[in-house]
Amino acid sequence: MPMVIDVDFQIRWAVPVHVRMAGGSRQRINGPDAALLALKSQWPSKGSAEFSLAMSRCRKALMEHGSAELARESFMDAAVQAKVLS
Repeated sequence: MPMVIDVDFQIRWAVPVHVRMAGGSRQRINGPDAALLALKSQWPSKGSAEFSLAMSRCRKALMEHGSAELARESFMDAAVQAKVLS
């Protein structure tokens, strides 16, 4: 029997995070799903500890009903480390 994983893509942060990606485009990140997309596809420094922790906590917020605000804090730490926080 296949395993079903309950994922909640509707989680929104109370306060969005703004980042400036390659080419100078400013993006509004509203929750862990958008954060994961930015981390996976556009992040400039994928080898840092902050990046890994943000990826892990955003996944947990979506798939394991972890803390969305803890995911936000970790995403902000990764953005500061990567110098993309806007």
